[in-house]
Amino acid sequence: MNTLFSSGARLCALVPRISRSLATTARPIPDPRGTHLLLTTVSDVPLTQAAGSIDTPGAFLKAIGRSADAKLSIENWGEFWQQTSPTLKSAGVGVRERRYILWCMEKYRSGIPVEEFVHDQRPKKTVRGWGPTVQHGKRIRSRRDRTKKSKP
Repeated sequence: MNTLFSSGARLCALVPRISRSLATTARPIPDPRGTHLLLTTVSDVPLTQAAGSIDTPGAFLKAIGRSADAKLSIENWGEFWQQTSPTLKSAGVGVRERRYILWCMEKYRSGIPVEEFVHDQRPKKTVRGWGPTVQHGKRIRSRRDRTKKSKP
């Protein structure tokens, strides 16, 4: 009778190990956080969209404005969607233009029409006066030390 219980105990001891190995293979382990976003392939991105006259990368760059078509010239969609910040930097595109082009590419890739996300460049700030004497349109007087005598 002891042999029957001892073999049953051994069998029960094996069941959790077998079921655990089946559970891990049935459920895939997720990628580390954010790595699935980095591994986009050309087949994952839309090559054409129903967006009117945008049928080439040059037309897209012209549509987003800011003279992006003059700063970057790419002929086919496959090469266009593989552009990253370092490749745009090596092509001689400035930082603000790189960020704007990549931002527009991501919006267009997600299916948003170009007319909705394109915007003009932020205008330059106006400087009023010379340094801290005029701030927000008001003249600022500095506090002077009244204990000091001024030179005659």
